[in-house]
Amino acid sequence: MKPLIPGPTYHEMLHPETLPEPFRARAAAALTNELDPANLFNITWRKPDGGIRYVVLPKELTGVEANILVLTARWFPSGSHKVGPAYSTLMEGELAGEISPGANVIIGPSTGNFGIGTAYVAHLKGYSAVVIMPEQMSAERYQRIRQYGGELDLTPGSESDVILVLERTEAYKKDPRNKILAQFELLPNYRFHRYVTGRSALEAAQAHGNGHVAAFVAAPGSAGTLAAGDEIKARFPDAVVCALEPKECSTLFNCGRGTHRIEGIGDKMVTLIHNVLTTDYVELIHDDDCVMGLDLLECRQPLVERTLGISDGSLGGLRGLFGISGICNILGAVRMARFLGLGPDDNVVTIATDGFDRYPSVLANLAERAGTPDDAGLNSRFEKIFRGGGDAAEILDVRPREQKDRLFGYKEEVWTAFHYSRPYLESMKSQSFWDAEYDRVGAIDAALARARHE
Repeated sequence: MKPLIPGPTYHEMLHPETLPEPFRARAAAALTNELDPANLFNITWRKPDGGIRYVVLPKELTGVEANILVLTARWFPSGSHKVGPAYSTLMEGELAGEISPGANVIIGPSTGNFGIGTAYVAHLKGYSAVVIMPEQMSAERYQRIRQYGGELDLTPGSESDVILVLERTEAYKKDPRNKILAQFELLPNYRFHRYVTGRSALEAAQAHGNGHVAAFVAAPGSAGTLAAGDEIKARFPDAVVCALEPKECSTLFNCGRGTHRIEGIGDKMVTLIHNVLTTDYVELIHDDDCVMGLDLLECRQPLVERTLGISDGSLGGLRGLFGISGICNILGAVRMARFLGLGPDDNVVTIATDGFDRYPSVLANLAERAGTPDDAGLNSRFEKIFRGGGDAAEILDVRPREQKDRLFGYKEEVWTAFHYSRPYLESMKSQSFWDAEYDRVGAIDAALARARHE
């Protein structure tokens, strides 16, 4: 059996400055070599100076008085925060004695970023990896997985056909050597985002407005990111958590089904790890608003600056920070701020899961489909995307009991088919289930710290 490659605890991912000095030194040196295993210790929302990586969007851009804070994940190892849940799931499996390098193959069901993170962490820890994902995702996603040595097993369809990915995953479970990093099902995903992302979001908000978080807005793929909302609500019970969906695949909103172009979200189900108890609203976002919005912010900045009447280069600091789901989250945050009537003391926090580097092919497809409008057409496009949407017909209050029951019904429909018992699913209807899973962080960290010294 190969020796285990060490990695950080949950607390060290939140506070890398608490790493033992030898690990900190190795992590700093590894920044120049992406494939150095010491990069596991660079899984964090923090910059080298200790601050959280985020931007506050210019109010000229958002058109709302509230502060829109966007945690930016492009500097995580592998280019997305999904590497955190991938690492955490593998790490917990190793601690439990269920996974070891040389004995097991890592299987990552995904629509992109989690699969990239799976291939990356597996490579650093000495495992072979297979990533199961739909065949109509961006070319850059496939390239990155292969770059890390991952094997691809492609299923029919696109983002909204992830149920076929889960069905393919069942076949891999028949071989005991295969270990599934099941992001839609396993609670390390929840623990990472509640502890690491949630606390990072709270820290970022301290420097703005009243220091509180009025709303946390994110689109669920696995729904792991929404777990940050649980931590935010634990600190600020009046905070609102809003889940975003494509208009074209409005499953949480009204059991809608359909295909869409927002890679990484909108998967035609309530995932097992989605704590629907803490979701207050569901909001619909048109998929091409996100693709065209990315084009405007990434490729048309001078025109947007002229439209807004701000100085040349004012938006330059945003270039490269966002992907399509990041634009979705930004639009959702802006529209939720407008819907709630939030003011300059209020903070709305959201997430940019990845950066622009995995979407040039998507914008090339946009140009083929829609051409390039003249300046007047692009101005009209900006007004529609950044000043439109978010009316009451596209925002659903899911706090009433009948809405919770409906969402639990969706969850049971999917997950009983994948062999989860009704008593287990019933236990998820209590916040105590989620808090107990979260409270395991301390024991897991202690076990990992001991293992690193053995």
